[in-house]
Parts: sequence; C-alpha cells; structure tokens
Amino acid sequence: MEQLKEFEIIQELLQTQQYTRLRQLLVDLNDADIAACMEELPEQSMVKAFRILPKDLAADIFSYLDVDLQQTVITSLTDREAASIIDNLMADDAADLLEEMPANVVKRLLENASPDTRRDINHLLRYPEDSAGSIMTVEYVDLKENLSVEGAIDRIRRVGLDSETINICYVLDAKRTLVGTVALRYLLISPADAVIGDIMNEHVIFINTLMDQEEVARQFQKYDFTAMPVVDNENRLVGIITVDDIVDILQEEATEDMEKMAAIVPSDKPYMKTSVLETWKKRMPWLLLLMISATFTGSILNRFESALVAYGVLIAYIPMLMDTGGNAGGQASVTIIRGLSLNEIEFGDAFLVLWKEIRVALLCGITLAAANFVKLLLLDRVGMTVALVVCLTLVAAVLIAKIVGCMLPMLAKKIGFDPAVMASPFITTIVDVLSLLVYFQIAARFLHIS
Repeated sequence: MEQLKEFEIIQELLQTQQYTRLRQLLVDLNDADIAACMEELPEQSMVKAFRILPKDLAADIFSYLDVDLQQTVITSLTDREAASIIDNLMADDAADLLEEMPANVVKRLLENASPDTRRDINHLLRYPEDSAGSIMTVEYVDLKENLSVEGAIDRIRRVGLDSETINICYVLDAKRTLVGTVALRYLLISPADAVIGDIMNEHVIFINTLMDQEEVARQFQKYDFTAMPVVDNENRLVGIITVDDIVDILQEEATEDMEKMAAIVPSDKPYMKTSVLETWKKRMPWLLLLMISATFTGSILNRFESALVAYGVLIAYIPMLMDTGGNAGGQASVTIIRGLSLNEIEFGDAFLVLWKEIRVALLCGITLAAANFVKLLLLDRVGMTVALVVCLTLVAAVLIAKIVGCMLPMLAKKIGFDPAVMASPFITTIVDVLSLLVYFQIAARFLHIS
C-alpha cells in the first residue's frame, strides 16, 4: 500500500512538473522502491524521472531496473550521461549490463566510459560464463600487511565509497597474493599503531576464478559468509563475490532445475518476454522424445491384446496403475535430485539410498494395494483374482517407480549429466512401460491367458 501511494505521488509530481519536489522525494526513498515505481511509469515519464536523479543515486537505481528498461534508459541518455551511469556502476553490474545490450549500444558505452571502467569490464568479460570470475566484482578494499590500523582506516575512508563492501578488507603482500583478511570491527577496536599483519586472519577461505557459480553458492551456504575473495591460479586476489550475487545465482539455478525437471530446455528470458516461437523451440525436443518413447506403451497393449479381449476389465485399471507409478517415481526423483544438488547425497550412497527407497516403496505399495483391494471388491465388484492381479501390480509398479526414480538421477550425476534431466516426465515414461509389462505378466499367470 505504501509503495502504491508513493507511485501515485511520483506520477502527480511528474504531471504537474514539480521536479524539485520529485527529486527530494526520490532521494529519501529506498533504491529498490524507486526502481519498482519507475518500472510502472510510462516510458517517457520513466526517462524524465531518471534524469532528475543525482548521478550517484541514478547508477544505484539503474542496477535494479529490468534489462529492457536499462536499454531504454541508456538509449535515451546523451553519451555523457550514459558514460556517467556506467562509470558509477559496480564493475560486475556494468559487465552484466553489457552482456545483454546490442553491439551498437555496447560500442557507444565503452567509447564514452573511463579507461578504468573499460579495463574492469573487459577483465570480467574474459572469464567463462557462469564461472566465479564472471560474477565477481573488482571493487574491494585491499590492505598491505605492514600497514598500521590508522593507515588502514585512512585507506578505507579514501576508497571505501567506491567499494562493494568495507566490512571485510583483504590483506595482500607485495605480489598481490592473498595472505589474510581483517574485519572492519577489529580495525575499530584495535590500537591505532597495531600492524595489520598481526591482527589479520590468516586462514582465508577463497574461491578460484574458474569455479562454477553453483559451487560458489554452496561455499557461501557452507561458511555463512556475506563476501568471499576470488583468486587466480597463483593465489593473487582478483575480485570478490558478495551475497547479493549469490541470491541471484540461486534463483537462476532453481529456475533452470525446475525447467529441466518439467522437460523444458532452460531459457534465460522471463516467461512474458519469451516469444511463442522460442517457447515452442524450448518445449518440442523433449515432447518429441517422450512421445516416441511412449509408443512402447502401445506396442505392449498390442502384444497382450488377447488378455484385454478375454478380460476387458483389465483396461479400466491401466490409467490408475500408470499414474500411481509415475507419481511414486516423481516423488523419489525430486527428493534425490534435491539431495544431489545440495550435496547431501553422493553416488557412493547409492546402495543406502536404494535400500531405503525399496523399504519405502513396499510400505507405500502395500498400503495403496490394501486400500485398492477393498475398493475393487466392495465398489467395483470384480472377482477376487482380478483384484489380486491389480493389487500385486500396484505394489510392483510403486517398487519399480521408486527404484527407477532414485537410481536414474544418481547415474546421471555420475556420468556428468544434470540430474534434473531425469525428473518426472522421463521417469514416468519408463515406469509406464515397465508397469504395463509387469501388469500383463501377472495377469497371464493368474488368469491363465497368453
């Protein structure tokens, strides 16, 4: 409600051209709230409001805007204004921006940016996509180990404003090798003449530039840090990663896994900004594969046509058996995939996982079969033999589904595939085929049909 009120006030001030009051109002608001209000404004009004902002604040708000709106703002500004925005952005945000912009816009921005900004951006863009080097920022506070606490605080005052964070400072030797860290609070409580090398923490947890961003997120989760240093192969400090970047990574990875688990080729674009043709391209490959694999189900039905003719009632329970098997397999696969992604489960645990899922499957299968047996006899009024066939198949289908659902993701992880690929749609197709085979084999034995 508060944000809605602020939006209405901003609109009114823009319409009445009270730009001084508008500037005053915007300065007092939170950066993220300003960006959210601007995104709701018409394009022309948004650009007008953006021009009113002070330079430093404009850069901060710019980093919160959607990529399309960033492009709109940049193309509406003069070369000088655009260069000011880029120069005031954190290097990692500037690099992310340029990766999304058309080539002509990138060229224009780099031509007008300061040499330091161009150097930092080019430095970040050389690292592989989704690596630690590509998401780090080069704005941090570094200190020499022979520096005094007083000297360190003076340096923080000089460079701290342009740094991503000052809570943790990084101690380097003459070769820029990372030798320690020192927290701001220790600087504040230590004597002014104390030497940094004496009070620093020498046991530094760091990240290599080529580490995958998903593994970087795990490191943050493990150690509960708000920032971590990034070093090259020679242990030289090249940047830092902060927790706000990790939040974005976790969102990206979660979205990617969800799309894979739904048998969709992952996309970098939001749903509403993905065209119909692009959406079709992302969904069709897996749909075609699953459709072709599902034809085996039809082959099985043709093979056991005689059983279906003799006992037509068997047909009525095929959907229930297939759905229950698919659901059971989906439960197991999602649990295992999640465990693998969090490093709670490893391939070495395969036997323990399998043994656990077998016991769970038997308990679930017997419970479902018992409930279904009563239903078949009392409500459906089928024969005892047919009821026994259906219920035994139900236990077998759940058992098969749990085994397939837990083992396929682990095998995928072992051979280097993303376990999320082996999720519900894929497993359901396999379980459907196996369940039908078991169903008709049991029916053939108990009902004496060929």
